[in-house]
Amino acid sequence: MSQPVTPRTPHFVEFVALIASLMALGALGIDSMLPALPVIGQDLGVTVHNHLQWIVSIYFLGMGFGQLFFGVMSDWLGRKRVLIGGVILYVVFGLIAAFSQNFTFLLILRLCQGLAVATTGVVTRSIIRDLYSGPQMAKVMSISFVVFLLVPILAPSLGQVVLLVWPWRAIFLIMAALGALTAIWAWIRLPETMNPADRHRPDISHIRRVAFFVVTEPSSIFYSFAITFLIGGLLAYVALMPQIFADVFHKPHLMAIIFAVCAATMGAASALNASLVVKLGVKRISHSALTGYIVVTAIHLAWAAAGKETLVSFTLLQALTMGLMSLSTSNFSAVAMEKVGHVAGTAASLQGVITTVGAAVVSGLIGQGWTGHIAWLPGAALGCGLIAISLIAIAEKGRLYDRN
Repeated sequence: MSQPVTPRTPHFVEFVALIASLMALGALGIDSMLPALPVIGQDLGVTVHNHLQWIVSIYFLGMGFGQLFFGVMSDWLGRKRVLIGGVILYVVFGLIAAFSQNFTFLLILRLCQGLAVATTGVVTRSIIRDLYSGPQMAKVMSISFVVFLLVPILAPSLGQVVLLVWPWRAIFLIMAALGALTAIWAWIRLPETMNPADRHRPDISHIRRVAFFVVTEPSSIFYSFAITFLIGGLLAYVALMPQIFADVFHKPHLMAIIFAVCAATMGAASALNASLVVKLGVKRISHSALTGYIVVTAIHLAWAAAGKETLVSFTLLQALTMGLMSLSTSNFSAVAMEKVGHVAGTAASLQGVITTVGAAVVSGLIGQGWTGHIAWLPGAALGCGLIAISLIAIAEKGRLYDRN
């Protein structure tokens, strides 16, 4: 499919940059908070350190549930107005959170902020699906993901810099400001990509039909569940970062730079995928990457369990793990969406609920099981990888390495 020609359609490079910037708002709400978690805990009187992980997990949970609403609404009202409306709500809740004086109230606001920013995930995927399909869709997603990953690379450092000058509340103000700028950019430059003839009012029977199709079409449901476990393992790592660097390595000041190094491998993997996916095939690349993910996490688990873990080994093995996960999930998303193009908005939202809410639950279980031993993290990641490859094997009837 080709991009519709309208006077306001941006050039391909600007389109990818805009989509990536919109997607990045969700990640910004997670990664910029990491350095601030201990400070927030002290300021708001949180005595159980594991509870601070909820600031990340509940936001991600909101992102999951919000996708159902915004995806359905985008199939009715069109992509653009729903996308921008969600970003505006994200800005509003960020501004309110900046003045929160209670941990419970902050968690409620984080849930609401996650619900709002869900639009930047589900609607952008629908926009891409409106314009592209097959390997081209995977390529666009991969290129967008490379730009998108500047946020996890830079956001923790941004959070640390902010804390050197201002209180943690300023992070929410910066989030709101960036959200407002992105909303203005999208309003001016992003066209409406959905054909008015394809719009339909939301109704229970339609959602039921789409949901039935999404959960019974093998590539849709099994690949979505595979993404769920891989993202769950990643989110657990993100939420545990402050505790790992403070309690295990005793070097909290290095968290931002190590996080950036690990996130950079995700960007490199996505760039590699964009250049190879058309030639080698979506499934061959992603299935091979998932196999590598399992091998690396098994090695990491054995190394950590033997008591040999150092900051250097952790960085190297975790960077490889994240790169291989990126190479898998970016393609899994394309496979999951491939056969649901006729109901892209609602289908993307349902898949998003499955993957995001499921990942929040998986990461929450992993995080609350943390007792201070570093082997727990690669062990949990290995378990997630084994479950994911089992799901993919079911979907593909055992043919994991065919060229397709």
